[in-house]
Amino acid sequence: MKYYIVIPSHNEEKLISLTLQSLVEQTALPDKLVVVNDNSTDKTAEIVLAFAEKYPFISLVNKTSDAIHLPGSKVIQAFQKGFETLDDQYDFIVKADSDLIFPNNYFETIINHFNSDEKIGMTGGFCYIEKNGEWVLENLTDKDHIRGALKAYRKETFKEIGGLKPAMGWDTVDELLCKFYGWKVVTDASLKVKHLKPTGASYNKTARYKQGEAFYTLGYGFWITAIASAKLAMMKKKPLLFIDYIKGFLKAKSSKKPLLVTLEQAKFIRNYRLKKMKEKLF
Repeated sequence: MKYYIVIPSHNEEKLISLTLQSLVEQTALPDKLVVVNDNSTDKTAEIVLAFAEKYPFISLVNKTSDAIHLPGSKVIQAFQKGFETLDDQYDFIVKADSDLIFPNNYFETIINHFNSDEKIGMTGGFCYIEKNGEWVLENLTDKDHIRGALKAYRKETFKEIGGLKPAMGWDTVDELLCKFYGWKVVTDASLKVKHLKPTGASYNKTARYKQGEAFYTLGYGFWITAIASAKLAMMKKKPLLFIDYIKGFLKAKSSKKPLLVTLEQAKFIRNYRLKKMKEKLF
């Protein structure tokens, strides 16, 4: 299978060489790897170009944008810039972060998953962060969710879900739409990826309200948002985030912010979320 990788990157001179080195050492190499240098003020571009000289499948795309780091929109706009430079001759497309170290069999295993079942639309491993000298699971989500840092999409699935949405919640709505269209989402616990910067480390304060806004735009409704907000705040061990999330939801609702999904898809998503919640309770 042919696969392409797009890596949005902003001021990652300390880490991106580790990510690229882990990718050029894959047992199944990518056919194309595009790094999008998103307004970096450090040596990110120089490091990528040094790799590109050595490995012809690597290329660099430069993008200018605001320095502010809001989750969702900035990273997906950068992804889109890189994706637009690629042709259509791939079997699956990967959105990866620039602060990861992949095990060398990662993409060989991903290929095996896609080959094993033509209904698998998305697949991925798990992110691990370093704590007290040990690599532990970055436990922010359920085990059936693929983290936004390492998404792999079958081409047909990627097209059917309409690509990636440039908004916070993009890495949840993609999986929900995957299920809406009858595709399977598969995670592989054997694929342990080192995540060198914890999620959200560089988000500014306004990003806290964006999570509640995202729940609204996913079509969750108030009660599902309240439950999801409480769970996420507890997982992050910051209970007061619950209030920020609810404020974000109510603000989005009062301003009638457009949904990321159709009304039919929103209904499916609410029913799916309720079903999953009931499964955990009983």
